[in-house]
Amino acid sequence: MSRFVLARGVRATLGRLVLLLFRTRVTGDENIPGGGALLAGNHVSYMDPVLLWCASPRPVHFMAKRELWENPVIRWLLPRLWGFPVSRGEADRAAITTATSLLSSGELVGVFPEGSRSSDPGADLGEAHGGAAFIALRAGVPVVPVAFTGTEKVWPRGRTLPRLARTAIRIGTPVLPAEVLPQGGRKERVEALTRLVMERIAEELAHARKAAP
Repeated sequence: MSRFVLARGVRATLGRLVLLLFRTRVTGDENIPGGGALLAGNHVSYMDPVLLWCASPRPVHFMAKRELWENPVIRWLLPRLWGFPVSRGEADRAAITTATSLLSSGELVGVFPEGSRSSDPGADLGEAHGGAAFIALRAGVPVVPVAFTGTEKVWPRGRTLPRLARTAIRIGTPVLPAEVLPQGGRKERVEALTRLVMERIAEELAHARKAAP
């Protein structure tokens, strides 16, 4: 699409520079399927979506909190960088519709099931919301677990600006909606898929931490 020329240009230039600056090691990118899929990861830093946006072999559309759209510059920029708004803390029908439409057309959408950044990056994963699973089931697409390590040193909660540090992204095998038994109603299936996705993210995170230098 012509309006994404800016995004493609940024990824090809500044995106590569960002990955070099933060010495980002990416493993498992071959696990990202060719069609629509949700990329779901742990969230410990502002750098998580930035690095995945730069490192993914295919463009990733990210949800961003609606408050960012209050800034006129960011409101102009984010949609041109594959971003779309979401109202946190509620079932945002517009965001769900946008994500479903993107996935149904074969695009990648990045999400963080925990919702916000963890205040303790070394701890286990926090409680997940069911939005990612709901969207995956609605669109009938796989969920790819993603683990970030090192990003908590780059731009943790409370820090104003990022600092240089080694980072890594580990991408696991897709979780298919069919892995959730079609028993019970929609709520039960969403809960079951959410648990499964978080288990897979935790597994990838454990492997990534062991491999960290």
